[in-house]
Amino acid sequence: MSLSIGIVGLPNVGKSTAFNALTKAQNAEVANYPFCTIKPNKAIVPVPDVRVDKLAEMLGVPNRIHAAIEFVDIAGLVKGASQGEGLGNQFLGNVRDTAVLLHVVRCFDDPNVVHVSAQPDPKTDIGIINLELILADLEQIERKIEKLTRQIKGDRKTFGPLLDMAEALKAHLESEQPINAYPERDNHAFVTLNREMQFLTGKPVIYVANVDENGLVEDNAYIRATRTLAAEHGAEFVKLCAQLEEAMIDMTAEEQEEYLALSGVTESGLEQIIHKSFAALGLISFFTHNENEVRAWEVRQGSTAPQAAGVIHTDFERGFIRAEVIPFDVFEQYGGETAVKAAGALHIEGKEYIVQDGDVILFRFNV
Repeated sequence: MSLSIGIVGLPNVGKSTAFNALTKAQNAEVANYPFCTIKPNKAIVPVPDVRVDKLAEMLGVPNRIHAAIEFVDIAGLVKGASQGEGLGNQFLGNVRDTAVLLHVVRCFDDPNVVHVSAQPDPKTDIGIINLELILADLEQIERKIEKLTRQIKGDRKTFGPLLDMAEALKAHLESEQPINAYPERDNHAFVTLNREMQFLTGKPVIYVANVDENGLVEDNAYIRATRTLAAEHGAEFVKLCAQLEEAMIDMTAEEQEEYLALSGVTESGLEQIIHKSFAALGLISFFTHNENEVRAWEVRQGSTAPQAAGVIHTDFERGFIRAEVIPFDVFEQYGGETAVKAAGALHIEGKEYIVQDGDVILFRFNV
């Protein structure tokens, strides 16, 4: 399962700086003018998880493969972006394939960095982006309604419920409400349309308050407003100093930890965002190992052992026999697999077993 995060926001809120910091790659141009980012920037980075490293050390294997996450940084959106203003419209499609939207909001004053308005105003700034995402979804659903209207003539039973749902979603969007606020999200027709259309406003959102170093220590009015709006929207919230994170790119892990501690932060922005993304999507991690590597995999919470096996290879799911499971905490407690087995702490699980976060699993299968 590939976790992809789209970064959206107004021009000059720190999106590209955040992208460079989060991906530890200086490949997103940063400049003090709007629309500095023209082509979408993409980067795939490992998901930080200390459990991978600890398992590799205990097992004495040379390779450590973390789960992967992709960040997509698009051009800054402005009012009218859904109609092509400010170059933003052509890039909205680049975030339709992402699983989560990272909405960066400027929460600091700096006369040397221009803003699209006189000064940052989180409520107005967030409102502009959200409205453009709604209008983009509205344009998409209108095209879908035209298609369904033609299709229903040949098969009303199949396409009738979809057309009714599309009309309902059109009315919902016209009231300036996002798709993720639609009350009947369990409806089969809604699920079908949302999966096909990949509505921008149907995705989980993490609001990122981009702050200066003072903002890491104490919330200012901008941060408080952004936190409140995130809560009102039922979204996750992260406070991030993009400049600080970017400054740590070339530091060692120990230097980063010390630098963050001096700023009153215990967890990097990347780690916070990934943890929030996992929570928003209901994802957990499990681990596998052999004589060469320890590897982390991500799977939806509530997945069965065969479904988790299928993330590795479809043959594993198709020919699933059993799963030999050791919770990470138990693995760490005994210091290795041999000691776990000797203590009788290894679990043999069947097809009904629900995989837990941190499970170390050996799948037995036959195809």
